[in-house]
Amino acid sequence: MRPIAVQAIVLLTLVPSALSFTKSGCSDVGTWSTTCTIDNPGSRIDIVADATLPGVNGGENSGNRGGNGTETADDAPRYDEDGNLLRPGCRTVLCRDGYSVGSLPDVTLADLASFRPAAPTLESEPTGVGIVGMPTNLVSSAAEQSIPGSLFGYDVVVRFTPVGYRFSYGDGAARTATTGGASWAALGQAQFTPTGTSHAYGRRGDYTVAVTVQYAAAVSFTGGAWRDIDGLVEATTDGHPVRILEARTALVDRTCAENPAGAGC
Repeated sequence: MRPIAVQAIVLLTLVPSALSFTKSGCSDVGTWSTTCTIDNPGSRIDIVADATLPGVNGGENSGNRGGNGTETADDAPRYDEDGNLLRPGCRTVLCRDGYSVGSLPDVTLADLASFRPAAPTLESEPTGVGIVGMPTNLVSSAAEQSIPGSLFGYDVVVRFTPVGYRFSYGDGAARTATTGGASWAALGQAQFTPTGTSHAYGRRGDYTVAVTVQYAAAVSFTGGAWRDIDGLVEATTDGHPVRILEARTALVDRTCAENPAGAGC
């Protein structure tokens, strides 16, 4: 605490020795009052000084108090429209109108209606076609996304992290996976071999394939710590067409190059 200088005017009329003094408004602990009077028979000492209290001097240490240490209207508790206690000064990362907010609002998935992750991508191998009874490989791609915006009047960033993939193959079959899969080349596998996201169709035809990605959500208020939100947010691709064909084999004595009119040529 910074020492406080006190200026006083002392008026001395008579200070005889060995007299009995009567004090009025004087402190015994070294704290001045506004007016301190000491009376004795035939004498009077008036000591006048500005009132000072430790930590309260009416200046920069007084906060929202007046020069005499009393509270003003600015000391009354303040709350925002959500009922959060506001504390003077921005001592936390969450600040509104020069005040620190005492608590963060709860966030649910319903509050994130205006924050939507982008739809995932979806590809098939071989591209757009497949063979009855043989695996058609599906590969989806989705990445973590951070979307800035405003929520409850605060600047926020909402983060979406993919945690699950649900493939719908268009023939009534479906599969859930923890990843979006990978190409045969990336997996080091031969074509038409099973993968974690492949599907073998039972009959030829045109099918519409889709994938739904499930995202875990988290929110950060004005650069603060991430807060996980209960539940999952989903994003689905538009329909991806796949044509499934039948493959027929025949034993021939010559190749099509050798006999263009041969069976299957």
